[in-house]
Amino acid sequence: MIRRLKLLVATALVAGGLSAAAEAKTYYWISHGAPADPVWTYFLAGAKQWAEDTGNTVNTSFHSGDVPSHQEAVRAAIAAKADGIVSSSPDPGSLVEVVKEAKAAGIPIININTPDPSADFDAYVGGDLVVVGQRWAQYLVDNGHVQSGDFVWLPVEVPGATYGVQEEEGIASVFKPLGITWEVTDNTLDQAEVINRMTDYLTANRGRIKAIIGLGDMVTGSIKRVFDQVGVAPGEIPVVGWGNSLDTTQAVLEGYVNAAMWQDPQATSYVGLSLAAMAASGIPPGFDVITGALYEKDRAQVYDDIMSGK
Repeated sequence: MIRRLKLLVATALVAGGLSAAAEAKTYYWISHGAPADPVWTYFLAGAKQWAEDTGNTVNTSFHSGDVPSHQEAVRAAIAAKADGIVSSSPDPGSLVEVVKEAKAAGIPIININTPDPSADFDAYVGGDLVVVGQRWAQYLVDNGHVQSGDFVWLPVEVPGATYGVQEEEGIASVFKPLGITWEVTDNTLDQAEVINRMTDYLTANRGRIKAIIGLGDMVTGSIKRVFDQVGVAPGEIPVVGWGNSLDTTQAVLEGYVNAAMWQDPQATSYVGLSLAAMAASGIPPGFDVITGALYEKDRAQVYDDIMSGK
């Protein structure tokens, strides 16, 4: 997977270089995430790097799960006659109409991070979130961490958001036939409040929780602090989830998290903007780019180094 992504990014660099030689264009990068969410720092870094490398302008914005605000940001990009738009999806079906409006205006619009097949995006760059959920659940089953009759806790930051819905769908496809039950609990996009809510839930339900799947980077990255507050030893409760933050790579290295999913955030933004530029030049993308790698302790340092800028 990493080798495949290197090839894709190399191709994007060539395309980006050609773009820089031409007249600079303006693209919009729109995120449903929050600027305080660690993973979106890396997605944003990829967008900024692409702008620097190509000489194009990239206007960026965060909308913290606010669907109307996100929709208006896309419409603002259309009104500004953007050369291309790159956007995550805040909620299934929420961008169907604005995607239609972008395409009617002849503006390429690329979906990143959270797929939404109901909207007619030109392409998608990011993980297959249903498959990601399946891989987490299968990891717990294959490694003997859960079995029939067990209960698994699934904390998530944003209730009803695309990523959590699709990840739970994948998890359910593995757990339901085996008689494993689960519960999704909602948190917030505030780190301190996430830790407080997770600590309260774990304290109240510690006796029945056989494993944890963190459906977002902020919740998975909070595991060490939560375990330390409740008095849960590293490895006492198996944990899998997202791994796009230094908090999580360190938690994997220290044994608090068994396995985490790297989403290739910088590459996702970089390739997404490259596809938008390609489409703006009259070459329509006829493919999606699927990213992601599940890592354990033996590979955690690789991703820790990437995020540390080493």
